[in-house]
Amino acid sequence: MNSVATPLLGGALIGLAVTLMLLFNGRVTGISGILYSSLSRPTQEGLWRWLFLAGLLAGGASVQILRPELLINLSDRNMTAIILAGLLVGYGTVMGSGCTSGHGICGLSRLSVRSLAATVTFMLFGFIAAQVFVYLIGAFA
Repeated sequence: MNSVATPLLGGALIGLAVTLMLLFNGRVTGISGILYSSLSRPTQEGLWRWLFLAGLLAGGASVQILRPELLINLSDRNMTAIILAGLLVGYGTVMGSGCTSGHGICGLSRLSVRSLAATVTFMLFGFIAAQVFVYLIGAFA
């Protein structure tokens, strides 16, 4: 596949998954909310959350086995820094009551004003943080 078709296919698959989750389960596909609810409020009804998370892990494991070249770390960051960054992002999604998949994909497609505000905030502070790292710290130079 070429460099344009791959992201288009990925976006279409994400859109399909989000649509199917809303149609068949009546739920928004916000990954951080699904994970947070699984860990903080385990219930019998929450089995679908664990199955969803298992599917995400199985998908990543399948790619690692079948196409490991797709998961190469090109950032020159060590695994400790990557894990710390992931944990900070996870903490931020709890503070922001959702993540980009919940607000940016699901919320915006439902014309949610709250999700619009959250997505603009995520993006704005992401741009600001990147500039701070580039110009003040030189982390990406």
